[in-house]
Amino acid sequence: MIKIQDVTKDFKGKVVLDDISMDIKDGELTVLIGPSGCGKTTTLKMINRLLPVSKGEIFIDGKNIEEIDKVELRRNMGYVIQQGGLFPHMTIRQNIEIIEQLENKPKDEIVDNTVRLMKMVDMDPEEFLDRYPTELSGGQQQRIGVIRALANDPEIILFDEPFSALDPLTRNALQDELVELQSKVGKTMVFVTHDMDEAVKIADRICIMKDGHILQFDTPEEILRNPADEFVANFVGVNRIWDSPEFIKVEDFMIKDPVTCVGDLSAKKCITRMRTHHIDTLLVVDEDDKLRGMVGRKALFNAKNPLVAADKIMSPVQYIAHPMDSIVDILKMISETDINNVPVVDDDGRLVGLLTNSNLVSTLSKQFLTEDDTEGTVN
Repeated sequence: MIKIQDVTKDFKGKVVLDDISMDIKDGELTVLIGPSGCGKTTTLKMINRLLPVSKGEIFIDGKNIEEIDKVELRRNMGYVIQQGGLFPHMTIRQNIEIIEQLENKPKDEIVDNTVRLMKMVDMDPEEFLDRYPTELSGGQQQRIGVIRALANDPEIILFDEPFSALDPLTRNALQDELVELQSKVGKTMVFVTHDMDEAVKIADRICIMKDGHILQFDTPEEILRNPADEFVANFVGVNRIWDSPEFIKVEDFMIKDPVTCVGDLSAKKCITRMRTHHIDTLLVVDEDDKLRGMVGRKALFNAKNPLVAADKIMSPVQYIAHPMDSIVDILKMISETDINNVPVVDDDGRLVGLLTNSNLVSTLSKQFLTEDDTEGTVN
């Protein structure tokens, strides 16, 4: 784990980072993001001691980085910059193998590792290893930069806006590849970007910074659903969550207090309750609020005996949802059926909410609202 503890950084009396603290977990991809001058790149460079800490401490696996030799620290920490930072006078093979050569690793081991890494990013070793960086496209150079950072098998890899100079299609492809690569190698990655779409797409956790302070450090889902303040909400974007609808959960848009009845309520009283609340369905629950069935308007009006109990004419519930189901799953379910109401139950089967066509339409309409229409949250 990388632990940044009460760190301050100033340049010639100007405070760039002001007493920040965060824990970057092992095996996660953490994105640092914020407007220009917020301190994100400075934070990155302090992790591998390219910049000294003015005040505070940084620990890696419990050891203060000031106690680690700089050369040793950097050789065991991958670093990727724009266009891969490749040495133009070296071949691709030489670029990839440079740290391993300096570490005097066995030649056969180095060669095998290089071939393995090239195949990992779908680049033919025979075709590319003897070329020079200028003979590669921007996307290919960036792939080489990434696998060079992996060559010495470091536990930590730092990325300083590596994809920002690439065209959108190449950038999108490399983002996908990085996510897939991270799932394979499980390294601790710290990634600086100014692009919120990129951050949401690749990050396990996002650290939003402004004026040398950390405003919010959390998962993409939590930041999209519950921005810490107005700046974060505006920085993230009013409708950004609609780019990641899997983060929108049933609990965000369900009716939280649906109208219910107990099983022995008479049909006559059920009709009165429905008229009072302007609804066409009652949810039948037991004394523990566990869902038993549904009574619709048609069943009630067809009841020959006005005193018949609700549980005698109720219908079984065909579909239910859970609070943490995504809107994507719910919309798919609704599109494949003709249901109008979906009860929401917890893990114990207790009724906690209701989805109706009208509140689904209301939720979906929020993606078309402007910043003046909404505060930027789903709730």
